[in-house]
Amino acid sequence: MKYIDLNEIDQLPGRRLEKNDTFNFRCYPEIACFNRCCRNLNLFLYPYDIVRLKNKLNVTSDAFLEKYVDIVLRPSNFFPEVLLSMGDNPEKTCPFLRHSGCSVYPDRPDACRTFPVEQGVLYDVQQDKPETIHFFRPPDFCLGQHEDTVWTSRTWSDDQDATVYHEMTARWSELKRLFQTDPWGCQGADGPKAKMAFMATYNMDQFREFLFKSTFLKRYRVKPKVLKRIRSSDTELMKFGFQWVKFYVWGIPSKDFRLK
Repeated sequence: MKYIDLNEIDQLPGRRLEKNDTFNFRCYPEIACFNRCCRNLNLFLYPYDIVRLKNKLNVTSDAFLEKYVDIVLRPSNFFPEVLLSMGDNPEKTCPFLRHSGCSVYPDRPDACRTFPVEQGVLYDVQQDKPETIHFFRPPDFCLGQHEDTVWTSRTWSDDQDATVYHEMTARWSELKRLFQTDPWGCQGADGPKAKMAFMATYNMDQFREFLFKSTFLKRYRVKPKVLKRIRSSDTELMKFGFQWVKFYVWGIPSKDFRLK
């Protein structure tokens, strides 16, 4: 999911889908291009993607990030991008691709789940809140776009069980947008404060250990019902982490916790 300024929208590739606009698409093992889209990708992983994948594989966040992820800090960007590492083979296949298809299909990332639709968040200073927008953007080789099955962006999202993914990615997009300007000062984007923010968004196992085994709860008063949720749920912990980063980096208050 991209965060988009209003003056950029006409420059984006693909066909914008309004609420009731339709598109044709169907993918199945017998189609000639099956699995071709799972190769040589710049596939961005959002925080909720990491949670679902590491739990599917039954590994820790640290182990997943070490084995499956490339972390890239681009020039003029103040928070690293997290990309799925492609296989070390001529076709640079997705590490989860098998001959029969995706081996993590029920927990596949948001970008894979939404394909061939791309989703973004449009920010307009004249609106009270951002607007989710969709683009139909299959690659030229995709034969699924010529099938007869018809969708809207809503029916496609429902069919792909993407509601929770989209909610969590939208939350992340709202936070990520704050990093358009440099919040780190002289520490830089690889300093200790930036590393704490990365942990609180992408490494839930380490963040949970930090909350419950450090002096965090002596310094912060967290609502008991929130504390109960984040002990056992990675998703709730991630929501808490997003709020904490906003407070930790920019001083934006939260209704779920406060300094003692």
